[in-house]
This record gives sequence, structure tokens and C-alpha cells, in this order.
Amino acid sequence: MKGLQERIRQEGLILSDTVLKVDSFLNHQVDTELVLQIGQEFKRIFGHQPITKVLTVEASGIQFAMAAGIALEVPFIYAKKKKAVTLSEAVYSAPVHSFTRKEDYLISISQKYLGPEDKVLIVDDFLATGAALVGLVDIVNEAGAQLMGVGCVIEKSFQEGRSLLEDKGVAVHSLARIASMAPGEIRFIDEASSVELIKESAGC
Repeated sequence: MKGLQERIRQEGLILSDTVLKVDSFLNHQVDTELVLQIGQEFKRIFGHQPITKVLTVEASGIQFAMAAGIALEVPFIYAKKKKAVTLSEAVYSAPVHSFTRKEDYLISISQKYLGPEDKVLIVDDFLATGAALVGLVDIVNEAGAQLMGVGCVIEKSFQEGRSLLEDKGVAVHSLARIASMAPGEIRFIDEASSVELIKESAGC
């Protein structure tokens, strides 16, 4: 999505060579029109498959999973990071390490909402180290469901997440793939021959 790349250039704030802040339009304040367009793009990529559920992790993946679910006309599920007192039934769970928060947590999904009959699309906002997505893949496998693919909004292709997923035989599609970045500049993987400047002061 060229429009998504342009928004990243214009409003993204690169804090280091591994940290990109997009909270002005994607994961704190949310541009709802852009998110719905992202959902339609995931439908274009995955819509030929018989998907029955879209799966993500709370919280920043929820809006993209919902948009994909709306476009595909299927329910979406989000894995919870903390087991609520209302979640008393049996769950599928997997450990995850958060790159941005520097902490470990256990994600869980009620067994009532995911089973062997499901064909699942996993959606998330970022693909970097891949820890959360690997956790979701493990849950899909534990449930006996069929994983149809993983869709990510932004991928830091210089980190190991994609290779971890592909080593598990997972098809990965990202809408904006970043080849490299540093404060003041960003290079997308489909235009690696040219460096695109972004505004350092945007996205605060």
C-alpha cells in the first residue's frame, strides 16, 4: 500500500534503528478510514481462501483484525494478555516476550471460540521479532485449526520475525516492509535503491 508508506514517511517517528512510532495514526490515535482500507487490502490478499476467523493479540492489533473481519465477513478473536476472572473456561495459551515493553506474558484464548473446524488468518500491526505471532501460531496449532496465513501492517524486515514464521511454513504478507531505518530516514524493501526522508518531529 503506497498510501500507508506515505503516512509512515510523513507521520512516523523513528526513535532508533529498531523503534518506529506510528501512534498518531495507527496504534494510539487511529485513522479509521485508513484502517478500513487496510482491512480491504487483507481481503484482497487472503479473500480467495475459506477463512472462518481472524485472530490477533490485544491491544494494538485489534483494529486491524476487526477491519479484516469486516472485509472478510467473519468474526475476529483477540488473545488476552491477562486472564480475566470472567474467562473461567478452558483456554489455549502460549508464552510471549514483548520487544517494546521488555516483559513476558501469557496470551490466552477460550477454547469455545477456536477449534479444528476453523481456518484462521492471523493479523497484527507489527512484525519485528515475531514473538507474538509465533505465540498465535502455536495456539492455532494447539486448537487443531488450519492457519491460512499471517497479515501484518508494518514489517521490520531487518529483524528475525519473518524467518521464524517462514521456518514454521507460514505464509506472511506485510503491507509496508521496511528494509532499514534510522532517525530521519526510512528505506522500504520495494524501493531499496533510494532512501526516503521522513519528518523526525512528526508523530509525537
